[in-house]
Amino acid sequence: MPVDVSEEEVNRTNKVLLADVGNSRTKLALVSGVSQGMPLLARQYELDSHNFNCKDFENWLMGEVVCPTAFYIASVCDSAVTQLETAISAVSKNGQFPVRVHRVDFSDLPLAVETEQPSRVGIDRLAAATAASYLVSSKKGCIVIDCGTAVSVDMVTSDRQFLGGAILPGPALLARSLADGTSLLPEVSPAQYVAAPLMPGRSTSDAIAAGIGFGIRGAVSRLVDEAHREIGSEADVFLTGGWRWIVQDEFSNAQEFPELVLSGIGIAAMRMSGL
Repeated sequence: MPVDVSEEEVNRTNKVLLADVGNSRTKLALVSGVSQGMPLLARQYELDSHNFNCKDFENWLMGEVVCPTAFYIASVCDSAVTQLETAISAVSKNGQFPVRVHRVDFSDLPLAVETEQPSRVGIDRLAAATAASYLVSSKKGCIVIDCGTAVSVDMVTSDRQFLGGAILPGPALLARSLADGTSLLPEVSPAQYVAAPLMPGRSTSDAIAAGIGFGIRGAVSRLVDEAHREIGSEADVFLTGGWRWIVQDEFSNAQEFPELVLSGIGIAAMRMSGL
């Protein structure tokens, strides 16, 4: 049975911080304890991965580093993680307490990665799959939908084998590719990806929004159907990612966890730090 750990016990040796460095956003959190085998996340903070404000991040970090600190980072964005680690190094050098950085990879997660090249699988996908495998209620495994810059639909067996899945462009990426790849089509704004796009779209922008909105819904629904055929109809479905609301209505039984990736990074941190 998992052992619960209080914040006082967590901080007794090292403070544990987490970073989920994505292509659009960088999410940060403190592990404040452990409950039923899952990390408890606190003092969360977000940064723009493209317009990284080092000063804001350093101010946040200085407020957290009040004892020796371990920072566990999972990244799919090289430029953002380089800036993050540079800022951490500056705080560690100039502050009273050291900050030790560990870049999380697939071998740090309690997950058997059954793909052709495990080291090439996005660490965000694996972290989300790990957290879902700890939360799953069925004995039939789970399906993880992560709607972000890219959309992924992945399968995990009941004995924590990551089987892989499917990846497609997210809504913002689809909108940008239409605008970049054509001479006349505009890039529609995120505000137009409404829960129920207009169909038929009576303007070019509305038509694009309908194509993206219904296209994402249809693609993800079909992929989840295929995943259920592979892994079993009783598999739990988990939903995460900043664009998850676009497909929410398609999956009435899905369990929504906005911080699934951070939780998976936290599970890796728990294993490595001995929590």
